Amino acid sequence: MARVPASEFQREFGRLRGVAHREAVIVTSHGRDDRRAMHVSDLTDEELAAVDNVEIPSEAARYNHEMT
Repeated sequence: MARVPASEFQREFGRLRGVAHREAVIVTSHGRDDRRAMHVSDLTDEELAAVDNVEIPSEAARYNHEMT
């Protein structure tokens, strides 16, 4: 598992995106774990079910054009 500061993640996004295909990447902020980037195939069945069951707020409809 790779652990990188947010500033490095921003500078090296392309490289770290590739790393996230192989292993989880933990992004830190002020020395503390802040975010986790990982490939979708690394999600558990429970996590995938949670994503499938997310209620999308009606306010998000204004972004539907970005999905086509």
